[in-house]
Amino acid sequence: MVPLALLPGALSELFVQTSLTSEMTLADRYGILAAILDESLSEEDQQSLNRLLHAWMRGRVQVVSELSAINCRCYR
Repeated sequence: MVPLALLPGALSELFVQTSLTSEMTLADRYGILAAILDESLSEEDQQSLNRLLHAWMRGRVQVVSELSAINCRCYR
């Protein structure tokens, strides 16, 4: 199994991008998975993660099949 590691600042960037687009890509979901498995998240990152999951559960964020947001924006 490939170890997952969250890049510094990635969760904040993911939160902003998802808030702007209301979409969560495959790469975003792997970032969330890495964040969930990271036992040393800061309080701010934990709050961002909780907000992302809450928005998804409420239907404010759609899960899309694109690999990344970069691919999604180029072809629209």
